[in-house]
Amino acid sequence: MSWQQYVDEHLMCDIDGQGIHLTAAAIIDHDSIVWAQSSAFPAFTLEEITAIMNDFAEPSSLAPTGLFLDGVKYMVIQGEPGAVIRGKKGTVGATVKKTNQALIIGIYNKLLTAGQCNMIVERLGDYLIDQGL
Repeated sequence: MSWQQYVDEHLMCDIDGQGIHLTAAAIIDHDSIVWAQSSAFPAFTLEEITAIMNDFAEPSSLAPTGLFLDGVKYMVIQGEPGAVIRGKKGTVGATVKKTNQALIIGIYNKLLTAGQCNMIVERLGDYLIDQGL
């Protein structure tokens, strides 16, 4: 399966046949190289991905400043140190799951809950970790 198929078929999947899905998703390696992304995935800076990687190495380092993607600041909420970062801004948010080689990023809007986004992103991330990726 190609990386783009993982994004299209697993991250951007239709939830419960309701026509509801993540707003955007991507798989990015630890050095900020995009392996695959949805058409609506926002631009990001090297500094934003570096800050995310630093938070995985030093959990809670993003808490004071926030999680940024394309300059949008998300308040960092409950996560799993070294494994998952979750951010929220009003009715939208993002989940970032770290695997051995990549970051799985999902962004959602008010049509989804944070829990639904977490489940989609973390399920794929756990699968890739199990595959040694």
